[in-house]
Amino acid sequence: IMTEAGYSLVDVVHVKVILTDARYFQSFNKVFREFFGENPPARICCVADLVVDCKVEVDVTCYNATR
Repeated sequence: IMTEAGYSLVDVVHVKVILTDARYFQSFNKVFREFFGENPPARICCVADLVVDCKVEVDVTCYNATR
């Protein structure tokens, strides 16, 4: 959906992450750093049960001043 709207990873300004188990944080953080590098967007991470059968949910907010 993000790319369909004309945004890319450089336009991500905030990420909300929900993990079903705190033990997943280190693995998730490694992948997060691979995507966003040394200058990642603001992020909040919490642990909670999810309605769907998955281990992680990621919600991003994008902004591009040139649009």
